[in-house]
Amino acid sequence: MTVFLDSLSIICLALGCFLGITGGIGIYRLPDFFTRLHASSVTDSACAFLILFGLALQAGWSLITVKLGLVFFFLVLSSPTASHALAKTALNNNQQPLLGRKDKR
Repeated sequence: MTVFLDSLSIICLALGCFLGITGGIGIYRLPDFFTRLHASSVTDSACAFLILFGLALQAGWSLITVKLGLVFFFLVLSSPTASHALAKTALNNNQQPLLGRKDKR
């Protein structure tokens, strides 16, 4: 059972790191603020869940697992709220989203 939990933990940590890197690339490569915000907020939430779950598997049932759960609960509440506030502020400051496709010819 220990080998299974260690393997699952390593997979979760690796996938979380991959999503974090993917979100960083999305911030760099996407064309406007709103698509960058979408890429960063979606990958940030999934990345945090996978990394915290992998760490909780490594810690076992202890006070550390409870603390990791509280950190995840805080992230679940604050990440969408912050993304919404950023998007609303951008819209209020007359920044328009890029609509449609831009064909590169």
